[in-house]
Amino acid sequence: MPFFDSQSWTRPLACLAFMITCSCLATCPAAAQTPESEIVPEANINAKFLNPELDPQNWVERFEVESRELFAARAEIVDSIGLKPGSRVADVGAGTGAFLRPLVDAVGSTGRVYAVDISPRLVEFVQQRVQDEKLATVAVILSTADSTTLPAGSVSHVVVCETYHHFEQYPEMLASIRQALVPGGRLVIVDFERIPGVSSDWTLSHVRAGKETVRAEVEAAGFEFVDEVDLPTLKESYVFRFRVPTSAP
Repeated sequence: MPFFDSQSWTRPLACLAFMITCSCLATCPAAAQTPESEIVPEANINAKFLNPELDPQNWVERFEVESRELFAARAEIVDSIGLKPGSRVADVGAGTGAFLRPLVDAVGSTGRVYAVDISPRLVEFVQQRVQDEKLATVAVILSTADSTTLPAGSVSHVVVCETYHHFEQYPEMLASIRQALVPGGRLVIVDFERIPGVSSDWTLSHVRAGKETVRAEVEAAGFEFVDEVDLPTLKESYVFRFRVPTSAP
């Protein structure tokens, strides 16, 4: 009876399995993820909003739906700002005005809400919305790429919801926000998490900077970091709170 060598019998099978595996790896499609080095942040990110032919209703249908995380969490986000009756708050990048109603409710009849946006067509739309909904405490402001155009010391709070990555001239815009805030005024930034290897290709190509970079930029503009708010309803975005120092350093 011939001697049975288990190792000599299994070695050919192991080689065969290795060749099959290599063949499958060569022919199977790779995971659908673009290499990070090939992803370039979007240029002229605001061009579509500056288009005089822009249809605001198209953006209402995109922005104001419960399936959009930011819209679904708007009540919790407004709560995190720390508004009180009489507060004066600017929504910088107000878009279609999705946050107007909760902001108006938070500041009450003695407060003031400034809806600020760079898009003339969206500003027209929000002005009509304010009129139709009789939002007497709201003022609508057309901003520029480098300024909110708000008067100095005119607001106690500024909120920037998924708009910071649209600041093409962020040092100037941050300086304008700081000037518009009173000493001790608060800035709240809500924006997309940008994590290479985790975030979608859309986020990586659309959002310029991750939150560590955003924090560094805002602090460099003279703001003090307060905290990061944990809102369980937000899975794709973060919430940072900053304040203007009450006295010059």
